[in-house]
Amino acid sequence: MTWDDLASTALVGTDRRPYEGDLLESAAVEVVRRRAGQQLIETTKAKTTKADRTEGQAAEGETTDGQTAAGEATAGDETESQTAEGERAGGDGTEGRTTAGQMAEGEAAAGQVVAGGATEQGWAKDEELPAVTARAAERLARILGGEYDRLLPEWLAAASTAGRRVPPYVLPELLDRGRRDHSIRANLGLVAGQRGRWLAALNPDWAYLLEEPTGETWELGSPADRRAYLSHLRRHEPKQARELLETGWEREGPDDRAAFVEVLADGLSMDDEPFLEQALDDRRREVRQQAANLLTRLPESRLAQRMAVRARSCLTVTRGTIIVEAPAACDKAMERDGIRAKPPRGTGERAWWLQQVVARAPLGLWGSPAKLLKMKIPDWDGEVKTAWVRAAVLQRDPEWARAMFAWDPIADLLEALGPDEQQQLAADFVKKHDLDSQLIMVLGGVSSHWREKLATAVLRKITKVATTQPWNLGELIKLAGEHIDPALAELAENYSPVPPIQQVAALLRFRADLMKELS
Repeated sequence: MTWDDLASTALVGTDRRPYEGDLLESAAVEVVRRRAGQQLIETTKAKTTKADRTEGQAAEGETTDGQTAAGEATAGDETESQTAEGERAGGDGTEGRTTAGQMAEGEAAAGQVVAGGATEQGWAKDEELPAVTARAAERLARILGGEYDRLLPEWLAAASTAGRRVPPYVLPELLDRGRRDHSIRANLGLVAGQRGRWLAALNPDWAYLLEEPTGETWELGSPADRRAYLSHLRRHEPKQARELLETGWEREGPDDRAAFVEVLADGLSMDDEPFLEQALDDRRREVRQQAANLLTRLPESRLAQRMAVRARSCLTVTRGTIIVEAPAACDKAMERDGIRAKPPRGTGERAWWLQQVVARAPLGLWGSPAKLLKMKIPDWDGEVKTAWVRAAVLQRDPEWARAMFAWDPIADLLEALGPDEQQQLAADFVKKHDLDSQLIMVLGGVSSHWREKLATAVLRKITKVATTQPWNLGELIKLAGEHIDPALAELAENYSPVPPIQQVAALLRFRADLMKELS
């Protein structure tokens, strides 16, 4: 039966147009073929050279070399109308939504879908991970269909942690999402399974998946697998991780070197200083910059000491006043230590160099931030304080982060604080600050899951604004529902009957059920 026949049968019903076999499974097969760039095959004429793989399902014809080339050339080029039509034929009558019934009932056909013929890439390997439960699959379908779609990263992360893979029928939709949204790629690489990677090899738009972690080891894995392996080793054996990196450093590619240096941020100590100092001479700028950032966090490092000398020549602290003399030039030694010579548009060269020197100098050089912020800075006031903000972020200094947050409450400063203090600062900020973009950005920088104090402060803010500016609550409602601990759903539900609070409570219940299904 052709695609048009499948679609028309689905639209008019099998009572009026009988169909031999399972219409939903056949339609789902063709949907995935079209989304993966495979040429449409008439299932009534199909043949297979892998009968044992189909387990009694309708045979799917052999793809000729010409068909394969044509399929790969057209990968990802199917029109949206064709995709929507296919999903209606294989769904429950709603556009763009895959039902849990399809996922659960079509598990056997799924192997047929992704191994539907020999291609240059061969057959999909057998799956190693178990699939998620039918309930979890149904919730994923709801998220992909637009219900709380911002929870997709959380669902994928929970599935990855549980060691489960997604239902095969959602792979095309997920791979399309991953093409547009880089934030889901790392977990998608694990939960897509062997079928997902097989499909990714067929479609250039999905090839990014082949660069994501799969769980392989250091010796055999892809670059992403090796980063994941090194990160895990670094968390548990910091010295061994660095020594492993040093052993093959010269053989690593420039992109890998930059990523591997970043991994050393976890468990950073003076034991890493000689290796990072050497990395300042790397050919790749990204490697040098990452090494300089990490050395800045080590006040005893040679780089930090060189920056201290430069900073002392720029800032002179007297009684109640800070005299500033910005650098007159940026020499090669400064550039080696991470100072960028060319300023961004709209910033003067000396102001740019001053900010970078002060930001990379050890914060212990200046004394108490509370006292310094009360001093008068006749010239370059904004540049010096902006540099201290950057220094607090780079050096992860809690005292300076608290002080500079009071001067300029930006979300990046919260990274220097533990979860408890983040939430305390954010709760105080919510109480004193009106609802605007800055409040939203600060809350966006607070680690999940928000506990009762911050949750209550945000719920109070929502209740207050609901009486005056209910149209302005959309983003705050979403943030609250996405970041408050799901265990506090009952607290939110009982806090107030106003609709915005009940929306938060409904989202929290949805997340609580999500976690339960994937635990």
